[in-house]
Amino acid sequence: MKRVLSVSLAFIVATCVGVMTAQKPVERAGDISKTATITAINHSTRVVTLKDDQGHLEDILCGPEIKRFDALKVGDSVTFTYHAAVVYQVLKAGASGPAASETTSTVAGKGVKPSGAYTRQQTLTVTIEAIDPAAPSVTVRTADGRTISAEVKDKKNLEGVKVGDKVSITFTEAAMIIVEPPKK
Repeated sequence: MKRVLSVSLAFIVATCVGVMTAQKPVERAGDISKTATITAINHSTRVVTLKDDQGHLEDILCGPEIKRFDALKVGDSVTFTYHAAVVYQVLKAGASGPAASETTSTVAGKGVKPSGAYTRQQTLTVTIEAIDPAAPSVTVRTADGRTISAEVKDKKNLEGVKVGDKVSITFTEAAMIIVEPPKK
């Protein structure tokens, strides 16, 4: 969980520094979707082998949260969809930002085949600790004292941003998995 949180925080910071000069909230979002076919199922280890349309194979361990594991069949099509969105705002001097929070939810699908969705929303406020216009990059400190550095894609976005500024960030991610029988 800590590795996921660290990766998420790095992604959040890297995403949010894109337009940091704005004082109004800014939102960025994107989706990724991938479909693969089940080529093998090991029922004793609960490992499913998936093959994508480019022929790449990947083994996926299906934990106990996959309640209808036995409904999976070789030849089934599995679609993974991932959505991420970040809303961020440079706060005015003296503002503290919203309290840090994190919520998660998991919902099992109700179709014939196993499916489900997972969502997580994380809100935090970070403080700009260092700005390197030559790189360009920023280093921020989280409320719990961790520091994260991230590249800034456009040097112009650092204009008007200074050490000590606070940035409020809300990061939302959702993953959905749908399993369908093979198409005939």
